[in-house]
Amino acid sequence: MTIREAQDRVDQWIKEYGVRYFSELTNMAQLTEEVGEVARVISRKYGDQSSKKGEELHLADELADVLWVVICLANQTGVDLTDALEENIAKKTKRDSSRHKENRKLSDS
Repeated sequence: MTIREAQDRVDQWIKEYGVRYFSELTNMAQLTEEVGEVARVISRKYGDQSSKKGEELHLADELADVLWVVICLANQTGVDLTDALEENIAKKTKRDSSRHKENRKLSDS
């Protein structure tokens, strides 16, 4: 699935099952909540925090929830995420083409 297809499918789902998009402010709060859930999984699975008894950790599902809300925000604000990502990659390439290679903290030796 392309990013454009994902934006179209989320839009179709919202129109068919969701009645309408939540407001941009509500979706921003939802995004914050979902990112927090990703952080919880990461801290328990890869960090030092232990899981609660019976707690299930589903990183893929939590990341998909983040992506869903980002797509909702993009759709309702008229952002084409394919174009935005292409522009962002170009910006990072121009700005950081040698910065990380020259970072001693990232070298293997």
